Amino acid sequence: MSRILVVEDESHLAEGLRFNLEAEGHFVQTTDSGEDALARLLDRRESFDAVVLDIMLPGKDGFTVTQELRQAKNYIPVLMLTARSRPEDVLKGFEAGADDYLPKPFDLNILIARITSLLRRTNWLQRSGGPKREQGADTFKFDGKLVDFENLELRSGKNTYRLTLMEAELLRYLIRNSGHTVARKAILENVWNLREDTDTRAIDNFIVRLRRYIEPDPAKPRYLLTVRGVGYKFVLDSKNSR
Repeated sequence: MSRILVVEDESHLAEGLRFNLEAEGHFVQTTDSGEDALARLLDRRESFDAVVLDIMLPGKDGFTVTQELRQAKNYIPVLMLTARSRPEDVLKGFEAGADDYLPKPFDLNILIARITSLLRRTNWLQRSGGPKREQGADTFKFDGKLVDFENLELRSGKNTYRLTLMEAELLRYLIRNSGHTVARKAILENVWNLREDTDTRAIDNFIVRLRRYIEPDPAKPRYLLTVRGVGYKFVLDSKNSR
């Protein structure tokens, strides 16, 4: 049984989510404030497998809650619910560290499917203190680094970095297009499914974070190159990768 925390200040919606998620076999608790959610997850360290988080909360909003979780190295999967479905707001949520988003009003079946998908990714959290699994199919190895897409980890030497889902998906997309310049607009469409005219500067912030994980000197990147005025390119000596 998975444990889900619903953070929603509209009581009728919170109770509706609790009822339907419990009907799917999950254990659900609700709260109506970001402050209480952070207290449960960070201070009291209550155990949950995923968070369903409204953006428009009194006090600390969903962006702030997610950002503080990630800063505290808490990587619990976060699904944002938002009435603010502008591409800029979606990117802001991903930049804060959200794993997925769903605009209101939403279809219940889609919500359940999204949560189910996120819960599959909690295995690495449950195993984080134990032995690492053997390298599987959903990995990429290069120059002494291993990107584990299934477990949302990047291992470089003795260091292990936790990736958000969107960081992992962006890196996967760039690796799949290795050697080719990828435009920012293509990233918006193929990684975040955003097709409107959107400010693409948020992508630059994701690239900066990924460079901190994989580059020997992030100021002089070897793998994630900027193609001025266009986008980015992942480059690699093929004899060092597989």
